[in-house]
This record gives sequence, C-alpha cells and structure tokens, in this order.
Amino acid sequence: MTTQYFKLLVITLVISLASCNKDKGVVFTDYKYADKLEKISCGDTDTKLLNEALYAFEEDVTKHYKTQNGNMTRAYSRFIRESIAGRLKFEDVISKHTLEVFEALKKDQTLWNLGGTKSNLNYNSDIINCIGENIKNNHLKSVFNSLKSINSLSPKLFGEPLKTSSGMLLNDKYLATYVALEFYYAKLFDIDLTNINFQETATNIDFNKIPREQQTVPNTDTTN
Repeated sequence: MTTQYFKLLVITLVISLASCNKDKGVVFTDYKYADKLEKISCGDTDTKLLNEALYAFEEDVTKHYKTQNGNMTRAYSRFIRESIAGRLKFEDVISKHTLEVFEALKKDQTLWNLGGTKSNLNYNSDIINCIGENIKNNHLKSVFNSLKSINSLSPKLFGEPLKTSSGMLLNDKYLATYVALEFYYAKLFDIDLTNINFQETATNIDFNKIPREQQTVPNTDTTN
C-alpha cells in the first residue's frame, strides 16, 4: 500500500512539473554569459535566462552598430529609433546564440501575447510587472506604469520617451530588459529566421564595466 502511494505521489509530481514547464519552465543550458554579473532578479521567473537574453541582445546591438569601445549609449539610441521606425533588419542583427536564447524564451507562454494588436509581449506577465516595479527613473517608471494601468502600453507610446533617454539603459537593466524584450525578441516572432547567414565577429565586450556616462530624462512638464 505504501509502495503504491509512493508511486502515485511520484507520478503526480512529474505531471505537475511537466505542466509547469509547459507554461513557464524553460530548459536551456548553453549559457554564454553565466560568469557575468546578474543584472535583474524577478522572483520565481527564470532570472538566469533573462540575464542571458539581455547580455546577448546588448552584444548583438553593439556589434551591429560597430560602436567603438562597446559604447552602449550610441548603440541603444540608434537601435531604439530604427526599431520604432520599422527600419531595422533584425536578420542582420541577431546572432546564432541569440536565436537559441529566443527559442528558449518562446517556451515561456506567460511572457508572450502572440498576435496582439500592439505587441507580441504580454504586458500582464510577472516579468513585465517586475520591470515596472523596478525602473529606476521616477519619470519613466510613472509613464510606464500609467500606460500599463490603462492598457495603453505599446512600443510606439513608451518608445517616444525612450528615444531621448537611451543613456538611462546603461545603469537601469530592468528598463534595458524591457527594451530587449519589446523591441527585439518580441519582433523576432514576425521575422523569417530560417535562412539567416550568421556572421560572427571577434568583438569582445566587457558588460561588467560600470558606465561612466548617464543621461537624464528631459523634463517634459510645461505647466510652469
């Protein structure tokens, strides 16, 4: 009787874990940036994979724009503007490793809202809620959460203040993670990624260096 109970318990646990993995659990082992500093942490979410996705995105963007000394401010500025304007060819940006990261991210069904009218990103996911709670700049945090609260968050609307605030992404990796998910990974669902000719470069970027430059958000209050 005890043996049968134990077997039933094991089967129940396996089914439960399988169900969890179907919705949120992601099996990914090919970590390239595991030795880098952890930039974000969002409770029960797959923080390790999110950090990998952020590092992979930043390296892709820096290499694509060939910025000197890994200048992320310039790379972010150009990336955000071109992504919003629809001028960016993502096929020319993504690396083979980032494609593998994207395939892993796709398995988290709670993160996406495929076919959404504004974005493929699920704005009600735990990850997006975590980002909204941890954005450092008060103005951007207020705009982000206000738009989200009235179901108006979108790449176009929140992208406008981001255009003039790209320097903030150097020190605010929660905001940077949103940019990576919204303007990069969510866009990849709409791209044919089957015939990409991956070009590997020898650029090495030290993402653990503390950035010296920081850009503030312009004051848009015209009431005074």
